[in-house]
Amino acid sequence: MGLYSQRTEYPVTSRRELILETAVRLFRERGYHATGIDKIIAESGVAKMTLYRYFKSKDELILAALRRWDEQSRHWLVTEIAARSKSVEERPLVLFDVLDDWFDSNDFKGCMFINAAAEYSDHDDPIHTAAAEHKRLFRRYLREQVVASGYENADELTDQIVFLMEGAIVTAQVSRQRGAGARARKAAETLLSNHARGRSGKKSFG
Repeated sequence: MGLYSQRTEYPVTSRRELILETAVRLFRERGYHATGIDKIIAESGVAKMTLYRYFKSKDELILAALRRWDEQSRHWLVTEIAARSKSVEERPLVLFDVLDDWFDSNDFKGCMFINAAAEYSDHDDPIHTAAAEHKRLFRRYLREQVVASGYENADELTDQIVFLMEGAIVTAQVSRQRGAGARARKAAETLLSNHARGRSGKKSFG
């Protein structure tokens, strides 16, 4: 099972929720420009007037979908990392185990936020900004784990881990190579083993 199948569940109690969940799925599967409003209407089974009652434009719907997927995906990833880690020190590496399982799942469609930033490349575009915000929020979580693990130069180390993570995501999406997360983990092991830690920190990884 992958990220989408294990996401936080939101009961579809309204037409707005139905439209939003349909949009998230289609944007992930098909991209943003390739997914028209008519396709979302057909898949969700609502009238065009109903969609525009809740979302004034396609861009507004995209932003709502990104916010929803940000909440769902970060919750899933943080929860999975915590569940698989025996201690906080393991979390920077367990991240790559979780990613590797995601890459191998049937519902892996690449990163919704990388795709959004690529399709809306203007940095001032609200959609690009929303995608960047997701990355910033996950980096903040990861930095907290690095600090809690006792590493020095937390900002530099966090950025290096993020580079490995993003590289693995793009490699898995573009080339569909199996084991991209596992290979990134090995690189992260080398990175962490060579990085200074505080007196109480350990320097051994399994």
